[in-house]
Amino acid sequence: MNTDTTNYQANRKKAVPTLYVVLGVVGILLLVGLFIWGILWLASNSGPQLEAIRDIVIIALALESCIFGVAFILLLIMVIRLINMIEFEVKPILQKTNETVGTIRGTTQFVSQNVVKPVTKASSYMAGIRRGLTVLLGNPRRNLHD
Repeated sequence: MNTDTTNYQANRKKAVPTLYVVLGVVGILLLVGLFIWGILWLASNSGPQLEAIRDIVIIALALESCIFGVAFILLLIMVIRLINMIEFEVKPILQKTNETVGTIRGTTQFVSQNVVKPVTKASSYMAGIRRGLTVLLGNPRRNLHD
């Protein structure tokens, strides 16, 4: 085992000590308890104030639902625009690309049949003739004297 790794692990401190976690949980529970106690105290002592707070919260929730409705409508409009873009802009591009690929395929076949095959045949005939002449007449490089 590497000593650097063991030293690092031995010297490494905990990211959050347990005491801080316990204090945080106790603090949150205390705040929740105080909030509930405040609501109950308001309900028992000052009903009209609690009704006013309730009305304000209802109005805030109504405004929030209106905002979410507008956001949802904007989202639907964006999705519709995206679908239209795909249908009217991307599809023609893909069709043109497919046509181009077909043209390239045809050109490749034409070149293969009309250029590559004749050149290959001519090259093989020349190699055969050269080999035949070498067999009949011998290697011309060996026949030449310096």
